[in-house]
Amino acid sequence: MKIALTIAGSDSGAGAGIQADLKTFHQFGVYGTSVIVAITAQNTRGVRAVHAVPEAMVAEQLAALAEDLPPAALKSGMLATPALVRQVAEAIRERRWAPYVLDPVMAASSGDRLLTPEAERVVRDELVPLAALVTPNLDEAALLTGMPVESPDAMERAGRRLLDLGAAAALVKGGHLESAELEDILVTPGFVRRFRHSRVATTSTHGTGCTLSAAVTAGLALGRDLEAAVADALDYVHRALLAAPGLGGGHGPLGHHVPARD
Repeated sequence: MKIALTIAGSDSGAGAGIQADLKTFHQFGVYGTSVIVAITAQNTRGVRAVHAVPEAMVAEQLAALAEDLPPAALKSGMLATPALVRQVAEAIRERRWAPYVLDPVMAASSGDRLLTPEAERVVRDELVPLAALVTPNLDEAALLTGMPVESPDAMERAGRRLLDLGAAAALVKGGHLESAELEDILVTPGFVRRFRHSRVATTSTHGTGCTLSAAVTAGLALGRDLEAAVADALDYVHRALLAAPGLGGGHGPLGHHVPARD
């Protein structure tokens, strides 16, 4: 049994964050562990409150896993503050945990910024160079690279810029493009692959990015190569969107219960 670790925030509505990651890990047949860096009070309608976990407690969680349950692969999601970003980066470097998937949770689907400019800089400078894969949406890609990202060609350019910043690979997500077909672009030093899926007409999209990065992490923990792990993850998310249970009065959760590809 392979171990996959998620370092992220807790979502009381269980559609995103730690809860979505652990559900996804389970479906892929890996043992999920977690380090919680923030507690949120939220549902499908929005976030009511956020409480950052004290750094000392985050350190204890990281140490507990390092000594007994080290991961075969790991990911990070929302990290809340510049200090927590630095702390997570230091832990990954010191323990040489890899492969590491960075979901740079910096901008909401609405485009609202979720981190301070200082925290955004720390993500770019400290976490991007550690990443086997970074998975930004269009707004996050623009914040990380300093360039507008409004077309598939711009997505590819942003992916190449993320490689220049130190990432081993980048998956730039095109879900916010206004197009009938969904396009996500994987950029690596050796190749570029464009993944296309039909767009699912649903409001149950909460946690899509968390689920995708968790699925890639699970695939890497299982020893799959990056391209296969990304392809399997995108396929899982697409089917989870189709199977969304329609819960809540806002942006509901995905159907995490769908099986992962064998």
